[in-house]
Amino acid sequence: MPRYALKIEYDGAPFAGWQWQEDQPSVQGAIEAALARLEPDVPRIAAAGRTDAGVHALGQVAHCDMGKDWEPFRLSEALNYHLKPQPVAITAAARARADWHARFSATERRYLFRLLVRRAPATHEAGRVWQVKSPLDIDAMRAGAAHLVGHHDFTTFRSTICQAKSPLKTLDEITITETPGFNGPEIHFHLRARSFLHNQVRSIVGTLERVGAGSWVPDDVKRALLARDRAACGPVCPPHGLYLAGVTYPDDPFT
Repeated sequence: MPRYALKIEYDGAPFAGWQWQEDQPSVQGAIEAALARLEPDVPRIAAAGRTDAGVHALGQVAHCDMGKDWEPFRLSEALNYHLKPQPVAITAAARARADWHARFSATERRYLFRLLVRRAPATHEAGRVWQVKSPLDIDAMRAGAAHLVGHHDFTTFRSTICQAKSPLKTLDEITITETPGFNGPEIHFHLRARSFLHNQVRSIVGTLERVGAGSWVPDDVKRALLARDRAACGPVCPPHGLYLAGVTYPDDPFT
């Protein structure tokens, strides 16, 4: 069966997450339903990451095995037609090797978290950013984030229902930038690692927001990390500011 890589963009608001669920809408379920309109017996698809309810994607990647040989552009166009009007789009499709896997072949995941700073309620960006009302100290957040880069035990920053076998992860980058934005100043958190624990990004951003607000000092982040205790974590920020921004492969089928 020919294997295809799919690059996917979606608004996570209407979905209970990426993963298929029998009684709730999911991104995986929407794409599999569209695939079934093209071929009746397409096997279940696999993705690079299982985003939670309300989390968005700019560059999720999945693979599917088709019964017939599709021209990639035609496959993406057909899927987008059958995905309407759901907020899911196939932005690229490509042939992949039979042993290429969207999850296991990936060597890096990149996440973006958008934080809007303004007092007036968000209108156009509601559900797409986390909004805070008071300015944050960017330099203090950067100093706190520096304690998290590298190879650490991230027990403090993982969900209690995380299914990963080990809390040890290597966080390659946390970059914090400020942009004017169309609707008010935004703070963007860019995180990069081979893989992440469940709720790790949201736990980190929620903790760093406490530093930016002055409730924590930067060294409190180090103390929380070394505690290896979920109770030492700051608040977990809401999902709607989080985006799976991209996935890296050593042999990228899209290039």
